[in-house]
Parts: sequence; C-alpha cells; structure tokens
Amino acid sequence: MKRHLTLLIFCFTALSCTTSTSQNKKNQDSTVYGSQPASSDGIGKTYLGREIAHVMGFGGAAWLERDERQEEENTELAIQKLPITPTSVVADIGAGTGYYTFRIARRVPQGKVYAVDVQDESVRFLEKRAKELGLANVEVVKGEATTPNLPENSVDLAMMVDVYHELEFPYEMLQALRKSLKPDGKLLLIEYRAEDPSIPIKKLHKLSVKQADKELAANGFKLVQRGDFLPIQHFLVYQKTGEK
Repeated sequence: MKRHLTLLIFCFTALSCTTSTSQNKKNQDSTVYGSQPASSDGIGKTYLGREIAHVMGFGGAAWLERDERQEEENTELAIQKLPITPTSVVADIGAGTGYYTFRIARRVPQGKVYAVDVQDESVRFLEKRAKELGLANVEVVKGEATTPNLPENSVDLAMMVDVYHELEFPYEMLQALRKSLKPDGKLLLIEYRAEDPSIPIKKLHKLSVKQADKELAANGFKLVQRGDFLPIQHFLVYQKTGEK
C-alpha cells in the first residue's frame, strides 16, 4: 500500500496547470494569496496559510487506474455514500481518466455527469472513453484554472477527489462553483487525512478538516457531513451559505 500511495505526486487532476497572466489575476493574487519559498512539493503560493501543492500531468493516468486503488481507498464505498439520486447532476472536477465519472454515471441514469478537466489529453481521453462505454449522460467539459466552465445553477453535487489541495486558484474556483451549484447543491472534498502522520502521503498532498473548513468558510460554504468511513481519506460535504 505504501509503495502505491507515495506515487500521489503523479496524480494528474490538474485544475491548476494553466496560469493566468492577466492584471486582474495579479491583483487578485496580491489580495487573496500569499507567497513563501517553494517547498519541494509546493509552488510557493499560499492560501490562508496553506502552501498549494504541485500537480503533475497526464503521465500519471496509470496510477489513477491501478488495480490496488479499491483496496487502498475503498472507492466503491465512497461512491455508495455520495448524496445523489438517479436524476442528479454531478460535476467531477479534475476528472482525469474518469475513474469516478464513469462509475457515477451508472448511478444517475436520468441525470448527468460533467467530467471537467483542464488538460487536453484528459479531455480527449474522457470523450473517447465515454463513447466506448456508451454513456450518453457524460458530458466532457474543458475547464480552466479559475473556473470549471459549468452552467450556473445546474449542479446538484460538485466533487473533487484529491484535487482541491492542488488548485492554483482555490478562491476563484470555489466562487465559480458556488454559481454552478443549485441552491441546495453540495460540494464534496475527498482528501487524504493530514491529521494522520501514518498515512504515507507527502504533506502538501494531504488536507486537514480544520484547514478545509477555514478555506471553504471563507468562500461561503459550511460543513454538513464529515464522513470518517474511508480508510485514509476525509469525506467532507459542504453546502452554500448566504455569505461569500
């Protein structure tokens, strides 16, 4: 297990791969984000005291689809616990190879799954795989570093599996997701538990509940479910509040 988990750095759910150079983004960085000398696994940019982790590219696809993933993470249980119905609209943010996307699509036969990724290789892979599987309820979306490019007021559940800690623009992305969620929509973060030093994942690729709550609260979300049923990951469900 340890040998596989330490390969997390190859995870390619890279919503932060594209860096904006516009003056607006520079201004936003100066007011929302901080900086520090970059650590070996970080980009030197901080958000509310947390250094943002590096992301890797599509070369990590095989790691996401490894046979041991179910045993290590109990992905089947995570999908069983999703707050969805057969008609739900789900957004898999940082979909990668579609490991979660295509499994969830079968649980929402009258709904839809948006498979969102910023990488062209991933987008092409997802489109091809959806056709091969005959899943007409999967819509592949090319996202950006600051927005998933989803319709407003359209999503019942947006989810990020080991993705949030790598977002280069977490503030902008969370604000964009707020707009995409329906009034009673939910946001799910599945993240390796930073509170447990025995989990063999590098520090910046973990996230604590305390830090997640701080960042989500700052963007108008409140924790409504904390699931501790997964072997090594948090299962954190948030809803929009009236503030942002």
